[in-house]
Amino acid sequence: MSKIKMAKGSPSLDMTPMVDLAFLLVTFFMLTASFRMAEPVVVDPPASHSDKTLPDNTILVTVDNQGRPYFGVSNAEAKLATLMKMSDKYKVKFTDDQIRKFGGMSSFGVDINDLPKYIDASENERQKFPTKGVPNDSLKNPQLSDWVRYAAQETNGIYIRERDAAKAAGKDFMGEKVRYAIKADGKAKYISVKAVLKTFTDMKIYRFNLITSLEGGEKKATEEEKK
Repeated sequence: MSKIKMAKGSPSLDMTPMVDLAFLLVTFFMLTASFRMAEPVVVDPPASHSDKTLPDNTILVTVDNQGRPYFGVSNAEAKLATLMKMSDKYKVKFTDDQIRKFGGMSSFGVDINDLPKYIDASENERQKFPTKGVPNDSLKNPQLSDWVRYAAQETNGIYIRERDAAKAAGKDFMGEKVRYAIKADGKAKYISVKAVLKTFTDMKIYRFNLITSLEGGEKKATEEEKK
């Protein structure tokens, strides 16, 4: 008796659910993602063989190839609180819109009196903004040390509040106290970097990270201790 041959057919796979999921994910990321503003200055730091990455909770001073210092702090809440303290000290007023825009800036390198105009400028205009960097004269105009001091106070205050809240709730706390870092262009003159180091040491900050670059171009942080 002959065997009955079954009709052969190619298997089919319904891709509709997968396509729907892909579009949902794309829509989710488009609605929730925040665009990062362009860096106000691009520096090419010297290379090293360090394998340490830059900590998240960091106050960063960047020195470009012309020796101009730029200031930045990674904690967004501390950044805005620091701006308010600098506004009070130097009697410079900021609008609500300027405060909001400042929260999205990674760093800046202008005198605080020029900061409102700098914030209002477009990203292209900021790249061409005339500046000598954040003033760093310890006697006449110590704006850089004031930015660092207020940012450290605010960042550590946030750290303490979050630590105590986690402790009260019986949860593990993985936060870290404020860290300091310097990222200098490889062509920057030593005297410019030395001025930033002096600002740190005058504030009794002896532990900080030096941002360098590996051969592959990845930015790393080498911890230095100056005593």
